[in-house]
Amino acid sequence: MSGETQITIIGSLGSDPELRFTASGVPVANFDVASTPRTFDKQRNEWVDGEALWLHCTVWREFAQHVAESLSKGMRVIVQGNLKARSYQDRDGQKRTVHEVDVTEVGPSLRYATAAVTRSQSGQHSGQQQRPRQDPGVDPWAQQPSDQKPPF
Repeated sequence: MSGETQITIIGSLGSDPELRFTASGVPVANFDVASTPRTFDKQRNEWVDGEALWLHCTVWREFAQHVAESLSKGMRVIVQGNLKARSYQDRDGQKRTVHEVDVTEVGPSLRYATAAVTRSQSGQHSGQQQRPRQDPGVDPWAQQPSDQKPPF
């Protein structure tokens, strides 16, 4: 959508994603990400953590179920989405504004960890066509004469 404020945040999950369902049965998962800047203090000769930026994140539908099954508290993640401001009145009648991320992509950060990725069994997501898989035992380059260049 035009005019959206896109954001990418790298941080740690503050808790396990909470999976819930709307009254109509649509899955939604919520989680909080803390991004904490680190700077090197030359006087103390050590790294110092700054103030953490906490962002509340929301993800919908089958994507929500994938997040709830795959991520857990403390994991370092990369989140991309649209930053939204939401205003409301608190119990004391004061107007409050919170900033949240409507998530479009999320995954584990591999800077300090490894991950094994498996494709979900449902196959087709968001109208994407699933490409036919080639037999893993067939090597397409082995069938080419050695004097031909690859087709790319």
